[in-house]
Formats: sequence, C-alpha cells, structure tokens
Amino acid sequence: MAWLGFSSRQWRGFWRFSAVMGLCAALVVGCGAPQTTLSGDAPEVDPAGEVSGTAGGRVTMGTTQKVDTLDPADAYTIFTGILLHNLGDRLYTYAPGTTDLEPQLATALPTVSDDGLLYTIPLRDGVALHDGTPFNAEVMKFSIDRFIQNGGGPAYLLGDLIETVEASGDYELTLTLKYPFAAFPAILTFWGVTPISPEAYEIGEGQFNPDTFVGSGPYKLASLTPDAVRLDVNPDYWGDPPANDGVDIQLYASAANLYNTFRTGGLDVAYQTLEPDQIAGLERDAESGGWNVIEAGTNVVNYMSLNQRIEPTSDLNVRKAIAAMIDRNLINERVFQEQAAPLYTMIPTGFDVSKPVFEEAYGDGDFDKARDFLTAAGYSESNPLNFEIWYPSASTVRGIVANTMKESIESGLPGLVTVTVNSAERATLSQGVDNGLYNAVLLNWYPDFFDPDNFVQPFLSCDQGSPETLCESGASQGNGSFYYSEKANDLIREQRADRDPEDRAAIFEELQDMLAEDVPYIPLWQNKDYIFAQGSVEDIDIEPTQQLLLWQIRK
Repeated sequence: MAWLGFSSRQWRGFWRFSAVMGLCAALVVGCGAPQTTLSGDAPEVDPAGEVSGTAGGRVTMGTTQKVDTLDPADAYTIFTGILLHNLGDRLYTYAPGTTDLEPQLATALPTVSDDGLLYTIPLRDGVALHDGTPFNAEVMKFSIDRFIQNGGGPAYLLGDLIETVEASGDYELTLTLKYPFAAFPAILTFWGVTPISPEAYEIGEGQFNPDTFVGSGPYKLASLTPDAVRLDVNPDYWGDPPANDGVDIQLYASAANLYNTFRTGGLDVAYQTLEPDQIAGLERDAESGGWNVIEAGTNVVNYMSLNQRIEPTSDLNVRKAIAAMIDRNLINERVFQEQAAPLYTMIPTGFDVSKPVFEEAYGDGDFDKARDFLTAAGYSESNPLNFEIWYPSASTVRGIVANTMKESIESGLPGLVTVTVNSAERATLSQGVDNGLYNAVLLNWYPDFFDPDNFVQPFLSCDQGSPETLCESGASQGNGSFYYSEKANDLIREQRADRDPEDRAAIFEELQDMLAEDVPYIPLWQNKDYIFAQGSVEDIDIEPTQQLLLWQIRK
C-alpha cells in the first residue's frame, strides 16, 4: 500500500539516533572528519587538543558528539543537525521558544491545492549564499533535487513524498506530492532541506561533501577538524546577525574530559553528553560553581518492541502482562537519577495529542494485573513464562535498564516469570530485528520532523501484510513488532490527508488507544536534555523542537 508513503528506510531512524544522555550515545558511532580549513583562521588548540580562550565575544562549547558529515543530503545525527540548523536556513522554521511554524526563506505558508498534492511556496528575494550565489527558486530546486537524488540517509524524507520540484517563477517554488500529507510543511523544517550552492555541490548518487558547507545561514563554517568546529559570523547574512562573535566547539573523546574542563572554567557551555552522575554533580554545585543549569524535555522516545510472530510474545495476554510488569518510576530512579521522564505512549508529552494510555491501562509495576493476564494466557508457577529482553551491546544504559527490569519482574512475580537479558552488536541486532528473532528489544527513536505522525506511522503502519501473516514489509516489520492492522493503516492515511487539526487529534487519540490495546510496543521513558553554561553566558536554551539556536547566545 504505497499511500503510507515513507519507504522501509524510515524505520532505520532508530539506528541513527545520537543520544542526548551520556550512556545512550551507543547506538551511533561518530567518525571524526578529515582535517580541513575552509575559511578564516583555525581555532587555537593546545597540546591536549583543547580549544583555548573565551574572550572577544566568541562562545566556547564542549561536546562528546562527533561530526561525521556536514553534507545536508547525508547528515543524519542530532549534533550534525544542530550544526546545520545554525549554518543554514530552511523554507520554514519555528518561532524561537515555540512550536509555531513560520516562514524563513519562504515569505508565506504554502498555498495548497484542494486535493492536497500541489504546494506553491513564495520565496524571499535578496538572500545570498556564503559564496555569494544569489538565492532563488532554481537554487532551492537544485538543493531539493540533490537531497533526493544523492541517496543519503535522510533522502527518503522527501524522495518518498515528492513527485516533482519546479521553479515556477524566479522566487516561486512548486512541489507536487505523491499523496496528500498534512504535515508536509513540518518536513520542510528538517535541517537537510536547506539551500546550498550549485557551485560547491553536485547532483549524483553518493556524491557528498562531508567536510564543507556552503549555504545561507547566520554562520559560515570556518574550520572542521576531528577535534573541533569553528563557526564564524556571516557578515552578509540577510537576517538578524548573531548575538555573539562566533562559536568554537571542542569535540571531546570522553564525558570526563568535558565535565572537568567545564567545571574548571575552560568552556562557556557544556552540551551533549554527560553521564548521570556528572549531571547530578553539576546541578548540585551550580550555585557555588557559578554556572547555570538549563533542563528541557526531549522528543526522544525509548521503548520496548514486542515481536508478535514468535512465542511467547505472539500472545496478546503475554504482551499485556509485560506492559503491567514494567515499573517506569523505578527505572527513572535507579538508572537515570530522575534525569528522564516516564513515558506512557509513543507520542511524546510535548504534543497536545499525547495520551498516557499505558498508565491508564497498565500502571507501573502492577504485578497483580500482570498475574491476571498471565493466568489468562495459561501460565502458572508450574508453567512459568520465560522471555528474553535484547539490547545493543554498546549501550550500557540499556543493559542497566534491562537488568533493572529483570530484577523487578522476577522479584514481583517469583516463580511465575523468568527474564533473560541478552545483547548483540548493532549490525547483528538490526538484522535480528528485521528477521523477527527476538521477543523483546529495547530501542529508541528520534523524530525527523515535529509532528505526531512521526511517532505513529513509523511504528503502526505496514506496507504489505495481512492479519494472518502480520507485517511482511514496512515500518512495523522493521521495528521488530510485525504489527498489522488494516484499521491502523486506514487511520494513518486519514490523518495524513486531513489538514484539520481537530480531526487529526481525534485520529491520534484512536491510534494511541489501539497501541494500548494491541501492545506491539511498550513506551518506557523520554530523555531529558541538559545544557550547562557559565554565569557570563546569556540567552541559551533548548527549543521545544530540540534545536539549540547558537546565534541567540551572548556573553
């Protein structure tokens, strides 16, 4: 059923997640980029590889994230997305501090045809790219065509959705969709959908420029090395200039180095990624240390996928029993030191349509309810339930979560349930998920765009399947649940085509109710995000869409 839209590559998104909490970073292995200097002078680096100095209005920031590519057609991790969001512009963006969509390089919201397939977008005049190339509809068409045709990680976001791209005027872009999609303007805020210079980039399968960026944003990429990124102010920027004189970002090999450098005043800002003990220490010592703590929720969802194709999780009562066994508050306390938030649906709480269906249906660690479900499934102390929880071996935090679950469940239902915890390296685990080898797998998901659809379609849709075979190809197959529901497919299609927010909200509520009733996944927790900033740093915050607007930061 092609109307569901995104190809099977979309569910690969859970493997490209670059975490916002220290130990969660294990699912993405960043590779340092080859050393290159693009413009201006390189940042001063001491023998230990540290960016030096905080004077002159430049902001220094430290992170343990890596920059594998800055090519907008291929970049697909959180931190590279933050960099591209500050180096480039998009057709649409969100007003700072809100989730209100507003034009950026467009001059108005799109005009949409009655059938929902034709989007006409007026473009801003008077914008120049970093190399002086004038921005117009042909440049935007080139950039979108390249995003799709070069075949990078995020290419499906537009490739599976857009039929044609046309420069219908010097400053007018017309996009024809393959099917109606109400959230399409939200996709146009994705960091990779940014204009780039046709003089600096080529269209062609696999033709990427990982070490450069030539776009239109408030900063220019001055230099990129395996250890540091330097952003200089774009003096010809069409919009408001940054509040600082540039940003120097040190890429640390360990959270300990980032933590110690910040504590001793060697950095203005520490962001992504510190371990829970380090976060707790910086929170505790903030007043005496003279730094500020900025805490925000995230849109990262962490969940357990339950395989409906193999026993015992093929039994609905078993899946419901497991849902009742999970104690999210215990996990948050023991594993995260309260630095996460319990999650009771796949749609994060930042959306108005989020409904805590698992809290209402199963609670937390309700072993009496779990026992009832297990009895209905035919299990007893003489016939106990045995099931396995798998996690990626590089993710220490998921190992701790899995073993915390095991201890809690076996203590709450002694003799009735045995949990085996197993791990596998990422590629092996991914293949096993595809092939349906595991009962339960701990995974996470970072959205590509800010819309509830991105937390429903990737989990509940199926392109090919039946009630008998379950999902044979599509999102739920790739997520390891193999969930198939014609009703869910129909509801996803309806909400995608309907541009009325109230209608969509009602459909999302129904889909969440189905999630709780069928239990293909168990939502577990949402991450929290933290920034630590010295007292001299002002106007720094995490956006509701998880972006960090570097141009707002001032010293």
